[in-house]
Amino acid sequence: MANSPIEPQYFASWDGVRLAWRELGDGRPAVLLHGFFSDATTNWIRYGHAAALAAEGFRVIMPDLRAHGSSDKPHDPVAYPTDALTRDGHALIAHLGVTNYDLVGYSLGARTVSRMLATGAKPRRVVFSGMGLEGLTDTGRRAGHFRDILTNLGKHERGSGAWMAEQFLRTTGGDAQALLGIIDTFADTPIETIRSFDWPTAVVCGDDDRDNGSAPDLAAALPNGRYVEVPGGHMSCVVKPELGRAIADFLAA
Repeated sequence: MANSPIEPQYFASWDGVRLAWRELGDGRPAVLLHGFFSDATTNWIRYGHAAALAAEGFRVIMPDLRAHGSSDKPHDPVAYPTDALTRDGHALIAHLGVTNYDLVGYSLGARTVSRMLATGAKPRRVVFSGMGLEGLTDTGRRAGHFRDILTNLGKHERGSGAWMAEQFLRTTGGDAQALLGIIDTFADTPIETIRSFDWPTAVVCGDDDRDNGSAPDLAAALPNGRYVEVPGGHMSCVVKPELGRAIADFLAA
C-alpha cells in the first residue's frame, strides 16, 4: 500500500470541466483508467498496482474520471454527452503531450479505452481489465444495472450485488446524481471495430468475474489479444496484488 497520498494535479477538459490526475514513477507513460464508482487512489494506488508498474520503469498516469474522485462532479446533463469520458481521455493525453504511451482500463475504464481506440488513440500496448466482450458490444445491460443501483439507494437487499455496489459507492463518497450522468455517456463498440484493434493487448480478468461478459471471448476477438486470468471477482480482484503484477508484466515485456 502507498505510504503517503499522491496529490492530484488538474486540467480543464474539452468542455472546461476540471479533471484530476495523479502520477507515480518515471519512464514510459502508462495511462490507467479506473472503474465506475471508484477513483484512481482506490483502483490503482491503494493496493499497490501503480507501484508495481512504477517499479518496472513506468510513469503511471491515473486520472479520476469525470464525476469521480477529485474531479468535478457536475449535475447538468449537458456535461454527459455520449463518449464524454472518451473525449476526456483524449484531452488528458493532449494536455500531457505524451505520444509513446500504454493504455490500461478497469471495467468502466476498459470501456473507455475501447472507445478511445475506436476514436483515434494510438497507444503502444493495451490492457482491458475487468471486462468481457459483451461489456463492450452491449453496454445497455450494465447501464440498466447501475441505473437501478443509483435510483434505489437504501432499498437493495442486504448481501446482494446491488447492495455491495452501494456500499462501495459509500466508501468512495460517490455523487449519485453525477454518476447517473455517466451512464448516459456509455456507447457500444461494434464487434467489427473490436476485431480491428490490432495492438498487443492483454485481457486481464478475475477468475470469478463475469460481470461484463466473457473475458476469454474478448481476447479471442482481438487480433493480438491474450487472456490473463488472475484471482477474484469483479470487486475483489482489485485488492489482490496479482492484478497489478499481471498488468506490469505484460506492459514491461
